[in-house]
Amino acid sequence: MTTPAPPSITLPQGFRAAGGTCGIKPSGKRDLALIVSDRPAAAAAVFTTSKVKGAPVLVSQKHVRSGRARAIVCNSGTSNVATGEQGLRDAHAMCAQAASALDLKPAQVLVASTGIIGHLLPMDKILPGIADLAPRLARGPEADAHAAEAILTTDLVPKTAARTLTLGSKTVALGGICKGSGMIAPNMATMLAFLTTDAAIDPKLLRAALRDAVGQTFNRVSVDSDKSTSDSVMILANAAAGHPEIQTPGQDLHRFTETLTDLCRDLCYQLVKDGEGVTRLMRVRVTGAASVRDADRVGRSIVDSPLVKTALHGADPNWGRIAMAAGKSDARLKPDALSIRIGGLSIYAAGQPTPLGLSPSAELDERMGAPEVLIEVDLGLGAHQAEWLGCDLSRQYITINADYTT
Repeated sequence: MTTPAPPSITLPQGFRAAGGTCGIKPSGKRDLALIVSDRPAAAAAVFTTSKVKGAPVLVSQKHVRSGRARAIVCNSGTSNVATGEQGLRDAHAMCAQAASALDLKPAQVLVASTGIIGHLLPMDKILPGIADLAPRLARGPEADAHAAEAILTTDLVPKTAARTLTLGSKTVALGGICKGSGMIAPNMATMLAFLTTDAAIDPKLLRAALRDAVGQTFNRVSVDSDKSTSDSVMILANAAAGHPEIQTPGQDLHRFTETLTDLCRDLCYQLVKDGEGVTRLMRVRVTGAASVRDADRVGRSIVDSPLVKTALHGADPNWGRIAMAAGKSDARLKPDALSIRIGGLSIYAAGQPTPLGLSPSAELDERMGAPEVLIEVDLGLGAHQAEWLGCDLSRQYITINADYTT
């Protein structure tokens, strides 16, 4: 018996979703998703900082500036990147078709595409597909699961999450789906994530909450150090929970942001766990930094290092590679203040190898070979810290990407 999927993007009141097949993927798998708020909603988004942005990113950046949106339409299989003016026309056409099917204005629709770069969208399939999908919008775990499946590319499993909190006397829900398996590195690091909430919140504060949450989660994740051209995190907040609107910074905004961050952290963990060819995760905790920026530099340098990633894959406690990666990061660092621990075991302390660092034990080997490995780096220079999530680099990653378009 199949275990029912947990609720996600339609857990918040006033949202419906659908995922279907319009024929983009040769496999016949779902490749088109719709997420709709049944009432006006505040909207915010964070996008890739790549200088080569997909047409959907450019269109959604324009539409979200108003701070309002009602729907998200997304296709998978083709990313609509590096497609020139035709790509922009196609992204606008997806918004227009969704708006027509939902009785909205095109500017109320955000759009996303993911898949192979450089191919034009098969609009003869996508536009009828949107029209066919709109009447199938629904609430509940099945609708959520179908939408989550429809945005996948090389992912092996869908990624969903949900949270609730109390604001005033009302229960507020948040839901999310994301996709991403490779080409994942800040800034952004998700490829695609779509979030919903029935919270009532001013658009400017929603934007601030999303940026804060993304900064602590999606922008501290790296699978392969390659920043995508399509990365987008979008959130719709429709006020259906019925609590007083969050209009000023304060405790309610703080609690909402904390819950949103927790939701995003859950999605990030699922994303890295399902990274292309991943067999082990690494959680890199950097402490004692002179600044948060320095802590981020060291964390990212370690999770991005091919030498650290391959050592992780081979369960080799080669801590010299960790020290190397920290040293190349351009962060403020003093070798005689640096300390490193793997799986809680000290291997390098205040600039000197420990006895365990000189003669690794079976216990150290076992912890390096665990499904999730904690690497702690103390710079010994301050009180700032950051935590990054990464993974190993396997032979399977090479196979997947060597054969990606063939």
